[in-house]
Amino acid sequence: MSANRVGIIGASGYTGLELIKLILSHPYFELSYVATTEGNTTLSELHPSLLGVHECNVRKADVSEAAKAADLIFLAVPHKTAMEYVKGLMETGIKIVDLSADYRLQKERYEQHYCPHTDAQNLDNAVYGLPELYREEIKNARLVANPGCYPTSAILGILPFAEHIKAGSDIIIDAKSGVSGAGKQCTSNTHYVSINDNLFAYNPLGHRHGPEIFEKISLKTDTEFRVQFVPHLVPATRGMLSSVYLQLSSEIDAEALLQEYYKDEKMVRVRSNPVDMKSVAGTNFCDLYVKQIGSFLFISSAIDNLLRGASSQALANANLMCGYDESTGLPIFAYVP
Repeated sequence: MSANRVGIIGASGYTGLELIKLILSHPYFELSYVATTEGNTTLSELHPSLLGVHECNVRKADVSEAAKAADLIFLAVPHKTAMEYVKGLMETGIKIVDLSADYRLQKERYEQHYCPHTDAQNLDNAVYGLPELYREEIKNARLVANPGCYPTSAILGILPFAEHIKAGSDIIIDAKSGVSGAGKQCTSNTHYVSINDNLFAYNPLGHRHGPEIFEKISLKTDTEFRVQFVPHLVPATRGMLSSVYLQLSSEIDAEALLQEYYKDEKMVRVRSNPVDMKSVAGTNFCDLYVKQIGSFLFISSAIDNLLRGASSQALANANLMCGYDESTGLPIFAYVP
């Protein structure tokens, strides 16, 4: 089988590095284009851990050069920047997996929580890249909007119960992420002296991943509900744990429903005990656990924020778009111990 040429724009960050590692290990993908907004460096200078592993020039991102060099491009750049590249790339016929938020939300909701959207035409053509929700649509897509890490963790936990949510109730999501989810640039929150031996909420009830969770779940039910989302930073490099609390419209066998819903999904594991971050670190798995008392549910969900929450999920989407088995090249061995 001939290799597909794939490229990365935005290779300097943590998700960019994870994409590079995944592509270099992939049996059918060839890393043919690596770029940042500045360029003028080499891969080992950008990521010293790759010295002696793989070397190439890191270019200054250019739409026409990218389209000539690759059949599919991963965009690992911030919101607003991504849509500036997508407009030009879509005109070339290339396939795109965008890891930013620019094509995840409906226009009105996006502009309410991010910025004015300048590419509404392609926004309407984008497919939300959660395979468990839109696998068949992803296969035929030219532009896939890779989900956020918090939404991936929460949505996968809530989805099996979407039709059973009590009308008018609140879904409460208490989520915790490793510091790598905040990106490479240091802030007052991610400074070592702030996060070491510490744990705190940030932007409670106002974080823009809350609307993403609400939008995707609301598309799967006619029931009115609210999402109350509170993210936290924990003193860990990677990993994500979401605790979800919701009320059901009637009593069901939640564990049986969860098992049945994901019985054919290779990348979702239903656990009999509460889940933990370490068991999924370094993998594309989402581990789920549910505890039920009458019509009240506790759902525990764990993912690797850099992989299932970003880069390996992007690779799964690229596999589907290119006609390969979804699980090809996905990491399955956790960083344990």
